[in-house]
Amino acid sequence: MTLSIAITGTRSTEHHEVTWYTDRFARYIGPFASDDTHFHIGGAKGIDSLSLLWLAGHSQSSITVVVPGTVDQQPTSAQEAISRCRERVTDVIELRASELRTPAYYARNRYMVDRSDMVIGFPLDGGASTSGTWQTINHAAEGGKPRLIVPV
Repeated sequence: MTLSIAITGTRSTEHHEVTWYTDRFARYIGPFASDDTHFHIGGAKGIDSLSLLWLAGHSQSSITVVVPGTVDQQPTSAQEAISRCRERVTDVIELRASELRTPAYYARNRYMVDRSDMVIGFPLDGGASTSGTWQTINHAAEGGKPRLIVPV
């Protein structure tokens, strides 16, 4: 049976070295990253791009990248991560929002959660509880879905 997991997290990742994140991903995503697991990842910079790169290089899991508008509208670093992993990405979903504002990002987050069995969240430690990461985690909670929260 396929397990579907949404990954969400902060865009602010500069305060740790990349190896710090790869260690966290190995510990908290790795145990779920089997051939039967499908991951939904937002196509933003930060945790989205870092986790995409990690999954593409360390698993055979299916990966769907979901963006609120189009890939071309994402930050350059996110576009590059998606491009580098394109052979490993099962699908890219472009929700084609007319405006890339908070409602479009929340819609993207709900899309991923609604298609997942659980959420792994990497919120900024001490960050605002109104962030998109927390909105995603809270949407999963409202749906009674398990959440694994790893502060960064």
